[in-house]
Amino acid sequence: MNQPLHPNLHVTAHPLIQQKLTRARDKTTARETFRDLLSEIAVLMVFELTRDFPVKPVEVQTPLEKTTGAVLAADICVVPVLRAGLGMAEGILHLIPQARVGHLGVYRNEQTLQPVAYFNKLPADVAKTSVIIVDPMLATGGSAVHAVNLVKATGAKHIQLLCLLAAPEGIARMAKEHPDVPIHTAAVDRELDHRGYIMPGLGDAGDRLYGTG
Repeated sequence: MNQPLHPNLHVTAHPLIQQKLTRARDKTTARETFRDLLSEIAVLMVFELTRDFPVKPVEVQTPLEKTTGAVLAADICVVPVLRAGLGMAEGILHLIPQARVGHLGVYRNEQTLQPVAYFNKLPADVAKTSVIIVDPMLATGGSAVHAVNLVKATGAKHIQLLCLLAAPEGIARMAKEHPDVPIHTAAVDRELDHRGYIMPGLGDAGDRLYGTG
């Protein structure tokens, strides 16, 4: 029997997500539509990701009487990996507006394919939160591993990675370096090309978001 790529890999195959992902892959999709699609996919995916998050009871006054409702019990911190992660983080914040936000600037050296960090701004109490690291593409895994390393260095224990697409190479690297961190993705694509791009993929998410390609 084949071993799983990662012990905590979750592929969200919901039809609405797959439909939107198909449009995002299409190279003829306009920039503004691509932005909307990434935000919408992130909303749908984080809805599934948070399904088992603990809640606590709260009392609320309806127009008729008092009743007991529920709110999330833990603080949440959304950490987009700049710059493409911002395109998904915005959608998540529409669903969880109370979430804290951290930012990690990590880019991939196109010659070595190794991650290069240039910015790190996390909330002071991030260790007390449930952290959702957001990056559309899990390709070589270098940026994701580096981002998790930085978050774990704060003492944070509850960390999950949310990505749009994942390559087997990146999943395997995360399994080796961080098997305890769940990966949530909309699709596992075939492979990386010689440039480290996911195939068939959707191109460079940052360039398509911001028109810099």
